[in-house]
Amino acid sequence: MKNNSFIPWASPVFFGKEEEYVADAVSSTWISDGKYIKQFEEEFSNKLSAKSILTVSNGTTALHLANLVLDLGEGDEVIVPGFGFVAPINMVLAVGATPVFADIDEETWCIDPKSIKQCITSKTKAIIPVHTYGNVCDMDSIMQIAKENNLYVIEDTAEALFSTYNGKMAGTIGTIGCFSFQATKTITMGEGGAVAIQDESLVPKAQQLKSHGMKPGKRYWHEVVAYNFRLTNMQAALGCAQLESADKIIENKKRVFDIYKRELKSEAGVSLQKFEKKVDPVVWAIAIQIDETKFQSDRDGIMALLENSGIETRPGFYDCATLSLYGAVDIPVSEKISKSVLSLPSSSNLTEEKIIYICNELKKLKV
Repeated sequence: MKNNSFIPWASPVFFGKEEEYVADAVSSTWISDGKYIKQFEEEFSNKLSAKSILTVSNGTTALHLANLVLDLGEGDEVIVPGFGFVAPINMVLAVGATPVFADIDEETWCIDPKSIKQCITSKTKAIIPVHTYGNVCDMDSIMQIAKENNLYVIEDTAEALFSTYNGKMAGTIGTIGCFSFQATKTITMGEGGAVAIQDESLVPKAQQLKSHGMKPGKRYWHEVVAYNFRLTNMQAALGCAQLESADKIIENKKRVFDIYKRELKSEAGVSLQKFEKKVDPVVWAIAIQIDETKFQSDRDGIMALLENSGIETRPGFYDCATLSLYGAVDIPVSEKISKSVLSLPSSSNLTEEKIIYICNELKKLKV
């Protein structure tokens, strides 16, 4: 493969009728609300075997809505992982609650139930497990902890769409599951998101909160202070087309991961994220942990050298102790993983030739 052939870290892949459905939404003039929103909610619910699905404008507003629906706010504590994308932390702060940082497991890179237990106080109201990179957290332990302490569980499933745990879809195990359809995600609408709500008594409240607190059937009559979290019909049209190709997307995501695993699992100095037997992952991003003693450079230097070979990569998420604005302490595993994780190109249309090229270029950087 030529070195000047640039391989992006991620790019959207269109498998079917995306252009046709979006054009139909535009020509219908229903570009805000419209038929594709309801269609996506129904089809997505069927795909996940979820009780109730509501679409929202993005994955972050899904998390915001979940916090609001569960009345989390000032004086409440919500347990979050010290390593992972910061959207759930920001949304806890947005409702006036306090994030409390649990550490992660050293091999799965997901929130550690033992650390969760140490974080619980009389103020704890919820846990937000983040299913990082497509892995699924130890949900049996987390749900047991939640049951024993009367806590809500909000699953951040932005990175683990279609991953399963004990045969159940991630995002359908906790109180509320939150999904993202951002441009790089397994299914994309450009942006867009959804919530899966297990307690159907919460659905009317969620519907009202996502649309300015208006009373259903009485336009401009506002009963609560709320927001506009609505999805557009055009985005939903794109999502419907993507969802039609979900099985093909899952197949290709698994193919990409399997090739990386074959090429790297026995490579000294490179560790793959561990997936427990209960987890059948659809890996969103191929992430590896680097042992810098085996390479010519540190993680960031490796990224720069790979970029010179036409390969775009990304660092692991910065841990919340390093991000000083969050005031996190005592999360040593999160800090360690944050400094050593590197994410490789992960698009579902990557060819075997390109994946082998990426892996060989990485191996060339070893001492």
